This record gives sequence, C-alpha cells and structure tokens, in this order.
Amino acid sequence: MEIFTGAGRRRNWSPEEKATIVAESYGEGGSVCAVARRHGLTPQQLFTWRRQARQPAEDLPAMFVPAVVETAQPEPAAASAPKRRARRRSQANGIEFEIGGVEVRVGADANPRAIAAVIQALKAGA
Repeated sequence: MEIFTGAGRRRNWSPEEKATIVAESYGEGGSVCAVARRHGLTPQQLFTWRRQARQPAEDLPAMFVPAVVETAQPEPAAASAPKRRARRRSQANGIEFEIGGVEVRVGADANPRAIAAVIQALKAGA
C-alpha cells in the first residue's frame, strides 16, 4: 500500500521506473490493468507509456531547431513578362473577372446559373 501525503501533486516517475513498469506489463500472465493497479496508475497512463516506449528515439519531435538565415542575391529577370493592358473601369453595376486570360463582365441583372455555366466553361478551357 502506498500512502500519499501533502498537497496531492503529481508523482514524478523516473525513466528507469517507467521502463520497469512497462516491462512488467509485457510479462507473462499479467494484464495491463493488474500492473497499473499494483503501481497506482490508470491503465490509460500505462498504455501511453507503452506506446512511448515503442516509439523510436528518432521519431520524437525536436524541441528546438537551429535556424540559418542566408541572404540571397536577387536573380536577374530572364525575359520580361508581356505587359498587361490597363483595365477599364466599367460604369455599370456588376462584376468583372478574368479566367485564363479571358475578361468577363457580368451585369447586375445576369442569371446566376448562366454566370456559373460561363465560369465552368472557362475553367474547363483553361
């Protein structure tokens, strides 16, 4: 029997104690629940320790990773992209958008199904 006194803080298990308990849980004739009860643990805690023990050390996430900052020289632009023509602002109520190089203007009174069909056709052609 183990008696706890004090403020009821968490117990700290050393890695050696954890390894011993995990090894005992894999032993012949013992169940995880029985081993956990013997050591005052919950079965969930013991299953977590078993999962952690199976995990290779290289799979554990790194706590800190060094960062290397290098300043890169800007590469000269090979060929300049073709100039885009200036867009005209429409005075009408509605929307304007461009898909695959095609400019589409939709009036405020346009049918939503027709707009969706035009957009789908332009996407398919792009």
